[in-house]
Amino acid sequence: MEQIIEHTIQFVQEKFRGAEAGHDWFHIERVYKNALKINEQEKGDLMVVSLAALLHDIADSKFHDGDEELGPKIAGDFLLSIGVDAAIIEHVRQIIKNLSYKSSLGKIDFHSKELDIVQDADRLDAIGAIGIARAFTYGGYKNRVLYDPAIKPNLHMTKEEYKTAVNPTLNHFYEKLLLLKDLMKTKTGSAMASQRHDFMLSYLEQFYTEI
Repeated sequence: MEQIIEHTIQFVQEKFRGAEAGHDWFHIERVYKNALKINEQEKGDLMVVSLAALLHDIADSKFHDGDEELGPKIAGDFLLSIGVDAAIIEHVRQIIKNLSYKSSLGKIDFHSKELDIVQDADRLDAIGAIGIARAFTYGGYKNRVLYDPAIKPNLHMTKEEYKTAVNPTLNHFYEKLLLLKDLMKTKTGSAMASQRHDFMLSYLEQFYTEI
């Protein structure tokens, strides 16, 4: 297992050279570490959790013209090339396919403990101090408005609306980030999310005070 993980880390690091700063290798590394921490308590399949965490953003659809099949394909092809068992490969592919927040806005037919663990780990990196930094980094990358009181958050977006949304970055707190605490799937992930959620509320209070 150790050699497979090392090969995967090297593969991911190479793929993420020059990536957008909110979705770079350091994001992957944080999700991987969070997943391992959650898995200590939740007792999922360590190999599946590790590989899915490392490969979950290998071809994020928002950077690939909305293609939601590319990530699972690249991950599957890579894992096959290094001799990973076919059942593990398919499990990892399904996790990558169903992991994202936008996926949860549509129909999901796949469920597993390992998906819950990796999904919680990914969502943890979307909230708290790091989540705030990543939100504004991506907003800047897309040249989005920071804040516009005339544009109200869309609290009931469909999957397609979410994929094409161009609302101000601050709206993203209400459209996604503040919702994640109550969407955590594991007891461990939920406990880890609580303080990060409270930090975002404090940040917003300070933001509006300064305005």
